Amino acid sequence: MIAVARLAIAIGLAGLVPFILGTCALLIWPEYSPVTVGYFYLYSAGILAFMAGVYWPIALQLENRCYPLSPLYTMLISQLFFLTAGIALLLPLTAQMIIYPVAFLGLYIVDARWMRPYWPGWYLNLRLTLTAVAIATQVITAAWLVMAH
Repeated sequence: MIAVARLAIAIGLAGLVPFILGTCALLIWPEYSPVTVGYFYLYSAGILAFMAGVYWPIALQLENRCYPLSPLYTMLISQLFFLTAGIALLLPLTAQMIIYPVAFLGLYIVDARWMRPYWPGWYLNLRLTLTAVAIATQVITAAWLVMAH
C-alpha cells in the first residue's frame, strides 16, 4: 500500500504539469496563445478552488474550538478563495494575471500561518514547492502576455 504522503506528493507534482505545459506552450507555440491562456487560467481557477475546499473538512472537525481559527472563519476563508477563483475568470486577462498569483500566495500564507497545526509535517514543504512553481508559471505567463501585447 502506498503511503498517504507519497500519494499526495505524486498527485501534487502531477498537478503542476498543466501549469508548466501551459507556460511552455505559450513560448513554443505563440500562435495558439488565446486557447493556451484560456486553459491556463481555467486550470488555475480549478486548482485554487480545489485547494480552498480543503478547509471545509477542517472546519467540520473544529466544532466549538477556535484555535487558531473558528469553524466560521475557516469556512469563510474557503469561500473567499473559491469565489476569487471563479470571479477572476470573468474579469479581463490583465486582472487574472494579478489575481491568480496573489491568490495562490494568499492560500499558502493561510496554510502556513493559521492552518499549520492541522497539517502533517511534510505537507507545508510540499505546499511551498507547489505554490512556488504555480506562482512562477503565473508570473512567466503574465510577463509573456505583457510582452506579446
